[in-house]
Amino acid sequence: MTLVYLDNNATTMVAPEVCEAMMPYFSEMYGNASSIYDLAHSANNAVKESREIIADFLGAKDPKEIIFTSCGSESANMAIKGTLEVNKNKKHIITTKIEHPCVLNLYKDLEKKGYRVSWIDVDSNGDLNIGQLLEEVCDDTALVSVMMANNETGVIYPVDKISEAVKMRNPETKVFVDAVQAAGKIPINVKDTKIDMLGISGHKFHAPKGIGALYVKTGTMISPLIIGGHQEKGKRAGTENVPYIVAMATAARLAKEALNDELTRVKALRDKLERGILSSIKNSVLNSKSKNRVPNTTNIGFQYIEGELILLHMNDLGICASSGSACTSGSLEPSHVLRAQGVPFTSLHGSIRFSLSRYTTEQEIDYTLEKLPAIIDKLVKISPFQKELNEIFK
Repeated sequence: MTLVYLDNNATTMVAPEVCEAMMPYFSEMYGNASSIYDLAHSANNAVKESREIIADFLGAKDPKEIIFTSCGSESANMAIKGTLEVNKNKKHIITTKIEHPCVLNLYKDLEKKGYRVSWIDVDSNGDLNIGQLLEEVCDDTALVSVMMANNETGVIYPVDKISEAVKMRNPETKVFVDAVQAAGKIPINVKDTKIDMLGISGHKFHAPKGIGALYVKTGTMISPLIIGGHQEKGKRAGTENVPYIVAMATAARLAKEALNDELTRVKALRDKLERGILSSIKNSVLNSKSKNRVPNTTNIGFQYIEGELILLHMNDLGICASSGSACTSGSLEPSHVLRAQGVPFTSLHGSIRFSLSRYTTEQEIDYTLEKLPAIIDKLVKISPFQKELNEIFK
């Protein structure tokens, strides 16, 4: 059966070059990177080189600013909890209503523990109310969290300008950026910003699941989330996951080399898919309306149709997509991101996220555009909202 994978914001295929690069560290060079014998030296050197590659990938000044973690969620928790732990006298934190659950739910938990949280709005295009955010910054603000690119809509947020403006309001306020959905899709250069911490996850750019990284600017104090050994200069205990660290570094190098392809060919395929759906399916509406989006992502609502039914019918034809964040796929609640944008009920439950990668082909986009209209037509006929749909299709 044909397989068209358009859910790359959930996870990506591990690149063949990445698989090849990591394999020797399972067998030939399996030593503990913290040991002192020769077998360990190759592992230690691999970690050191990988740290340099990730630092270059993120535009960091110093490889020592890179801490390896297990995933984006750990990076976010480490940055946020670690910052608050060393700033116990400050009880105000700021974030947006459209953050990934690893930030959103952590802030909700902190709110229950006595922190005052300012939740910043987005408009109908998904763009952030930056003025509202800056008005909330005060002497008691310990931390501001803003994602670089939204996982459901692909909207890009000007975190460089936001971080600079926050520091002008309060130089002591720390800024954490969730860049999980931006890494490998748009350029990142942290050294030219006021960002204090930035997290990424390897499986979003063709590395395996289970490896991430946290950039922590030199001089930024955070408390470790995992306490134990001396690894990562005492910032994150646990034996280094050498094969996966090498894998993420290889994936980062490949992603940097392919960035122009992402910004041109992949974007053109995304735009073709978007235009094709909107022109051929009358009850389709674009949710990703911002002009500033990562090149691989679109979010389209299908009015008066249940999104899960669309996904099931697409799956029968080998087309993989998503109705929102992979971390909330088991929930029947509509997307918190689209609700924050004010997407109407008519298409809120029928919204589908399509996310491409550098492995996506034009043939796959053509296949999707060929099959999707028939799926929607079938579901339109069984929808309980026939009167409303007749108005759209007449």
